[in-house]
Amino acid sequence: AMDKNKMPGVGLGVMLINKDGKVLLILRNSNPKLADSDMHLEGTWTLPAGKVRYGETIYKAAKRKVKQEVNLDVNNLKIISINDDINKYAHFLTIGLVSDSFTGEIDLGDTKEHVDYKFYDLDNLPENLCEPSKVIIKNYKDNRIYKESE
Repeated sequence: AMDKNKMPGVGLGVMLINKDGKVLLILRNSNPKLADSDMHLEGTWTLPAGKVRYGETIYKAAKRKVKQEVNLDVNNLKIISINDDINKYAHFLTIGLVSDSFTGEIDLGDTKEHVDYKFYDLDNLPENLCEPSKVIIKNYKDNRIYKESE
């Protein structure tokens, strides 16, 4: 049953596009404890993503999450998408951002939360791409901010 007193969380995903027009994806650990995902998205590819903290702007949150997850410093962020991500575990309003300007060496850190990374062609994405990231990339490709419900 839905808890009427709960509020949706605010999440975001960041498309980092390299010089070849490919997008950076990272692979979440298949172990749910290590993957640390409220929506239970373990074992899937994802954009660098996370939650917006109280008092933090969307852009600050996006920069923090990219730094935290892949050790890159990102500039020229642009908001491109918003989506309702709802499953049986959680409800997030997910904001999609894009940047083609970032510096640093990719490093997944030692939390084991993510186990691999790769730049993917936008027309050749991995099968097990998590739903929230899939929507951001699709909205970006379709040049659409929000997909109305069917």
